[in-house]
Amino acid sequence: MITIEDVKKNPKVQYYITLADKCLESLGYTEHGFRHVGWVSYQAGRILRELGYPQRLAELAEIAGYLHDIGNSINRINHEVSGAMLAYDILKEMNMDYEEIGIVISAIGTHHEASGYPVSEVSAALILADKADVHRTRVRTIENLNVDIHDRVNYAAINREIVIDKEKKSIAYRIDIDTKIAPVLEFFEIFLDRTIMAQKAAKVLNCNFDLFINNSKLL
Repeated sequence: MITIEDVKKNPKVQYYITLADKCLESLGYTEHGFRHVGWVSYQAGRILRELGYPQRLAELAEIAGYLHDIGNSINRINHEVSGAMLAYDILKEMNMDYEEIGIVISAIGTHHEASGYPVSEVSAALILADKADVHRTRVRTIENLNVDIHDRVNYAAINREIVIDKEKKSIAYRIDIDTKIAPVLEFFEIFLDRTIMAQKAAKVLNCNFDLFINNSKLL
C-alpha cells in the first residue's frame, strides 16, 4: 500500500507543492506550501483516528491533505479539480489501488468552499483540517496588514486547534484572535463560508460542530 511517507518523498509531489506555493505568492495569497499541507495532512488523519475510523482511511485522509492544493500550480481558479487530476496521475504512477485513488481525488476535488461539499469521511476530514488553518505563520509579510484583510485576520490568529471529543461526538475549532490586530467580525467576513462548510463536514462524521473564538462559543 502507498503510504503518506511514500507520497511525501515523491519528487513530483515535492515539485508541485513548491510550484503551487510560488504561484499563489505571485498573486499575493497566504502561504500554501509544505507548512500548510503538512498541517492539514496531519490534522485530517488525526480527526478520523480520534473518531475511531480505520487506520487506512485516516492515512488516505493524510494523503489527500498533503496533495489537496497542488492544483494551484495550474491556476487558483478550479484548483480543486486540476489538483484532483494531478493527484490521479501521480498516485496511478505510484501503483495505488484505483478505489483508494478514487477516495483521495474525490476528497481533493470537493474541498474548496466555492464549489465543494463533503462527500465522504475522507472528504469531510480534509475540509475540517483545511478550513481550520487560520494562523499568523501563513502571512508572508506584515507590510500589507492595513490593506489586506486575509493577511490581517491570519496574522491576528495567534493560536488555532481542532478539538475532537469522540464520546460527545463533537468537533470544535478553538481560535485565539488578537483583536488589536483584527476584530472578530473580520474573521467572519472572510471565513463564514468556510465555517459553514466545516459544519456540513462534521455532520458527515456524525458530529456536532462548535466554534470558539477567544474562549467564547460563537457557533
